[in-house]
Amino acid sequence: MNTHTHAASGFDRTLALKAAADAFRKLSPRVQFRNPVMFVVFVCSVLTTLLWVQALAGHGEAPVGFIFWISAWLWFTLLFANFAEALAEGRGKAQAAALRSSRKDVIAKKLAAADHRAAITFTPSGELRAGDFVLVEAGDPIPGDGEAVEGVASVDESAITGESAPVIRESGGDLSAVTGGTKLLSDWLVVRITRNPGESFLDRMIAMVEGAARRKTPNEIALTILLAKFTLIFLLACATLLPYSIYSVQASGHGRPITLTVLVALLVCLIPTTIGALLSAIGIAGMDRMIRANVIATSGRAVEAAGDVDVLLLDKTGTITLGNRQAVAFHAAPGVDERRLAEVAQLASLADETPEGRSIVALAQERFGLHEPAPEAVHAQFVPFSAQTRMSGVDLDTRRIRKGALDAVERHLAAAGAYLPPAVRQAAEEVARRGATPLVVADDATALGVIELKDIVKSGIKERFAQMRRMGIRTVMITGDNPLTAAAIAAEAGVDDFLAEATPETKLKLIRDIQAENRLVAMCGDGTNDAPALAQADVAVAMNTGTQAAREAGNMVDLDSNPTKLIEVVEIGKQMLITRGALTTFSIANDIAKYFAIIPAAFASTYPALNALNVMHLATPQSAILSAVIFNALIIIALIPLALRGVKYRALGAGALLRRNLLVYGLGGIAVPFAGIKAIDLLLVMLGLS
Repeated sequence: MNTHTHAASGFDRTLALKAAADAFRKLSPRVQFRNPVMFVVFVCSVLTTLLWVQALAGHGEAPVGFIFWISAWLWFTLLFANFAEALAEGRGKAQAAALRSSRKDVIAKKLAAADHRAAITFTPSGELRAGDFVLVEAGDPIPGDGEAVEGVASVDESAITGESAPVIRESGGDLSAVTGGTKLLSDWLVVRITRNPGESFLDRMIAMVEGAARRKTPNEIALTILLAKFTLIFLLACATLLPYSIYSVQASGHGRPITLTVLVALLVCLIPTTIGALLSAIGIAGMDRMIRANVIATSGRAVEAAGDVDVLLLDKTGTITLGNRQAVAFHAAPGVDERRLAEVAQLASLADETPEGRSIVALAQERFGLHEPAPEAVHAQFVPFSAQTRMSGVDLDTRRIRKGALDAVERHLAAAGAYLPPAVRQAAEEVARRGATPLVVADDATALGVIELKDIVKSGIKERFAQMRRMGIRTVMITGDNPLTAAAIAAEAGVDDFLAEATPETKLKLIRDIQAENRLVAMCGDGTNDAPALAQADVAVAMNTGTQAAREAGNMVDLDSNPTKLIEVVEIGKQMLITRGALTTFSIANDIAKYFAIIPAAFASTYPALNALNVMHLATPQSAILSAVIFNALIIIALIPLALRGVKYRALGAGALLRRNLLVYGLGGIAVPFAGIKAIDLLLVMLGLS
């Protein structure tokens, strides 16, 4: 987890004070106009303020104190809405400030060519351009985003990721990308700069996490339009009440027409001010939660799309499995003692520094207590693995020990005039059918048996896929393995489907086929060969350790380079959508109590029979109206923590989630205002303001 984000993740006092100041700065018609609902509240606040000034001059349509408190609480409603947005933006700005502090202009060792021995010119990093080559040595900061073209080194990326563990960067492959602002801990690298000043990954991160720079997502825009339509409907309805009230008084000959102050209070209470006030904060907080998960989203659209994902594509190696095959069993040939097989397999693996080789040594120690001899103590000549022989091993004087693929060892035995026993072949084939990898061990011209290497499925991953299934998301494992091995791993991991022998073309085709069915696809990747599929996917999480091409193609970057983060990304996206829906439901349900509070009060003198609707037994018409307005403002403040934290997501189906939200936020939205308005009314009576 990024250490920078913790300071900004809670209700920090400093952030709250700054947000309070920003709330006043946002009291500008230009700012308020961006939110139609709150712009109506702004106009109503100005109007009631003018009515109060008029009342002070002796021409008020209602008591001065009543108009004052209505006007004051309408301004509070605006300020609370601005505070919610400013607080959400402030958390992003705090993160951006932490990132900005890590960006420094350093003196770079610019090379005349892509060679560490080329002539060096000391150049400020701000003057480097894409295509320049720089030499970075141990202790030097990396001056800009780029790709290692020569060398291998350990890099401290804690300034970006918050993680203290160093990472390896080397030329070629999928570990070549380096980020400006990180620091070399050992050795040296020749880096080709890939971005001009101001366009670096760090600059983009800063821009992304700045709440003020956030653009509204399509769903957010659609909801804003819906809320604007609700506002327009209530505006028209309230506008007709004044002439209707005047007509009713004239026709009945008693009572007083409804005042503009009351009409304004009714309008503000009926339009969806709660969700209108919190909508922007919910969107910003969604991106902030993504940042706290150490994922940088290039747009709110990507976060939103994550909430609607139907299919997850996950790479097998490092995502579903631990990433390295492990030796799990020795299968001795007939007449061969299993201990002897383990001893010979251990000798063949002494110089094998691969995870597979080390696991063979470890298994021999675990099963038979065999101590690992020092390589120099056995006076051996070690034979490294090669793509041509597909074997590795050791030569001890005239004795040749080999381990490798079935066909490779079979050829080795044939060259020595021997053959592979049918029982060994059968054991190897059975291992392969289980989805594991067989390695045959031979001592001179004798096949001793088979080592079983297995991809170890990560602990708990099956339960996470079951959780995805309950969410209605289909999981697909992508692997370069053969179909037999892929099927075995897929069954053990509990994924819904798999794509074996995957190539960039087949990945791209799979995504397009799924999207053709009007479903959203999420995938993660780190290599250049993943770039086409990442660019095509609706939610594309690129690993920070991946290539520049992968990071460019994705619309999210995982700073922890943890492929399983894709599951968290989906959950965060769904949480944002559910929060928005829950608070919209709550906001609309709120209106019911306000009808019972304001309508009887507004028309009490004209239609005394409407007092039957005063089910809360509010003290006076003025107290009823003022209580509703105060509750309308205070509920925004009460819901800010929920908007920033988000409604807790549970892996339920869409129908179950809808029923739950209607029960909690629908019925809650009806019940809470009744209790809240009555409590405020009692308080106003105690204070003598009714």
